Amino acid sequence: MQPKTVKRLARECGFELAGIAAAGAPAPDYDRYEAWVNGGMAGEMGYLTDCRADVRRDVHNLLPSARSVICVGKLYNPGASIDTPGVPGDATGGEPVISRYASGRDYHQVLREGLERLVATLLAIESFEWKICVDTAPLLERSLARQAGLGWIGKNTCLINEPLGSWFFLGELITSLAIEPDSPPPDRCGTCTRCIEACPTRAFVPNDEAGVARWSLDARSCISYLTIELRGPILEKHRAAIGPHVFGCDICQEVCPWNARAPVTRHSDFLPGRAVPSAQQLAYFSEEEFRSQFEDSPIARPKHCGFLRNLAVAMGNSGQERFREPLEYLARHPDAMVAEHARWALSNMGCVHG
Repeated sequence: MQPKTVKRLARECGFELAGIAAAGAPAPDYDRYEAWVNGGMAGEMGYLTDCRADVRRDVHNLLPSARSVICVGKLYNPGASIDTPGVPGDATGGEPVISRYASGRDYHQVLREGLERLVATLLAIESFEWKICVDTAPLLERSLARQAGLGWIGKNTCLINEPLGSWFFLGELITSLAIEPDSPPPDRCGTCTRCIEACPTRAFVPNDEAGVARWSLDARSCISYLTIELRGPILEKHRAAIGPHVFGCDICQEVCPWNARAPVTRHSDFLPGRAVPSAQQLAYFSEEEFRSQFEDSPIARPKHCGFLRNLAVAMGNSGQERFREPLEYLARHPDAMVAEHARWALSNMGCVHG
C-alpha cells in the first residue's frame, strides 16, 4: 500500500498528523526508556515499570505479524488553559487550573473511534492484521511518532511538529502491511531552554549520552504526575510550586516558541463542554457528585480524594481568604490525606487550624 494513500485516508478520518514507522526491533529509544525506568523516574507508575516495560522493547509483542506502524496525531488545543469554571483563562482570579487536554471528552475513545474508521477504510482496499493502540498500550509511541516523521522529541519530552506545535494526542495502528516508512525530522529545539527554565518544580533533569547533552523528565517532580498519577500524599517540598494546578500542567508547552502559532482544534469533543463548578463548590462535592460531574472526562483519573487533595493545595497556594471556609471543611474530611493537605493549605494561607 502506498504511504501517500494511507496518510490521505488518515487525514480523512480526522487526524491532522500521519506517518509511517517500521516495526523494527528493538524499539527506537528503548535503551533510553530502560535507563529512565532504572533511574526511578517513573515514580509510582507501575504500568511503566512492571512486566509491560519489556513489552515495549519490540512492537511484535503486540502484533507478531507487524511490519508497519501507522502513527497519527490529533490536535486538541482548545486555545488556552482551562480554569474550573470551564472558561479559558490564566488563573489570575485564583481559580484552580486544569490542563488543556482535559477540557473535553476523554481522548482515548475519540482516537480509538478515528483509528477504527481508518482500519475499516484500509481493509476495503487490502486485507491485513492490525492492532489499535491509544496511550494505554505498552508502546513507545513518541519514539515511533518521531520515526514516522510526525515531529521531534523536544527538551520538554513532548513531540513537536514544526508547523503545528505540540498540542497533539498520539495514536497508533500496528499493521501487517508493508508500507514504506518515513524519516524522522531534525531536532529544532536548538539552544532554547524556555521549558526547562519555566518548570516550577524543576522536573527536567540533564543527562549526557555519548557526549550529547539531553534532558529527561523526572516524573516524581512533575506537576502532571503529582496531580494525576500519584495516589498518596504530595511531598511538602512540591506543594507550593504546584501553584494553582489541580489537574495536569501545560507550562512547558505554553512557553515553547513552536506553540506560539499553534492552531486551535475544531473538534467538538475537545472543546469545553458543560461548565465546571467553582473551587468552593467542588470542595463540597460528594464522591457520587464528582463521578457524575466528570463522567467521560480525564479529570476523573485521580479519583475523588486525589482531586480534593489537589484542590486543597491549589486553594492554599492562592492565599485568598474566600477559600478559608471550604478548606476548613476539607480539613475535617474523613480521608486522612485530604484532611492533611487541607490543614497544610490553611497554614500556607497564614491561617491556624486547631
